[in-house]
Amino acid sequence: MIKFGTAGIPLSAKADTTEAGIVRLKELGLEAMEVEFVRGVHMREEKALLVRAVAEQENIVLTCHAPYYINLNSPEQEKVTASRLRIVQTARVAKLMGASSIVFHAAFYSGGSKSEVLKRVIKELTEIREELAKEDNDVILRPETTGKPTQFGNLAEIIVLSQEVPGVLPCIDFGHLHARDNGAINSYDEFCTVLEQAAEGLGERWTKNAHFHISGIEYGLKGEKKHLVLKDADLKYEDLINALINSDVKGTVICESPNLEEDAMLLQNTYRRFLGSS
Repeated sequence: MIKFGTAGIPLSAKADTTEAGIVRLKELGLEAMEVEFVRGVHMREEKALLVRAVAEQENIVLTCHAPYYINLNSPEQEKVTASRLRIVQTARVAKLMGASSIVFHAAFYSGGSKSEVLKRVIKELTEIREELAKEDNDVILRPETTGKPTQFGNLAEIIVLSQEVPGVLPCIDFGHLHARDNGAINSYDEFCTVLEQAAEGLGERWTKNAHFHISGIEYGLKGEKKHLVLKDADLKYEDLINALINSDVKGTVICESPNLEEDAMLLQNTYRRFLGSS
């Protein structure tokens, strides 16, 4: 089965806290939350442990999103060092919270060849993984497929990262893939091809523990512009949900639409409807 949830605190939560967000997700019948650290990792240990307790009580699966300011291929070494620290900090808080994995945008090409950038990101993530291993931290690192051609992170690159570095698996963002190729990857067959490529490259360790982002998206020749509500976008989400069911993957879908829980419930209801009729 796939669990559905929101990227951050639901808009209808009674308070702007992670704990209140978890409680609201349970009330709505959703099952997951991605805790957003997009502007920095600012959660103390006591708070993280409280979040963990509430999530366990409400049976909500947690993941985290690391800060946006990450570029493991920056020409400035201090920015690479800071990027590594942000990933490690997110993984530390994730472990305290009981979160299973952390999502992040790994790098920009910054003028480098794709092959050289891939090598560098593999090196940096390997060293991050080794640092976390010393702390007995096995939180999964999930580099995300990205929405602009200037960003490192097409599907093939993310699969190779996951093959080369232990403890790394993809976050496949279907909105980003759709935007990155200026409107491609938007049919049942194309969605199935994406899922087949990941399954062939990574096997059961991915198919039994997949992680996806889904939202509407506005895009142009340079790729992603902004997230949209599903009804205002051209992403064929019903075909995508059908592909997920027929590919028999298990894991988590996080909705990043601006209306968060509304589209998350739409996706979940579509999934359950199709699953019941299959």
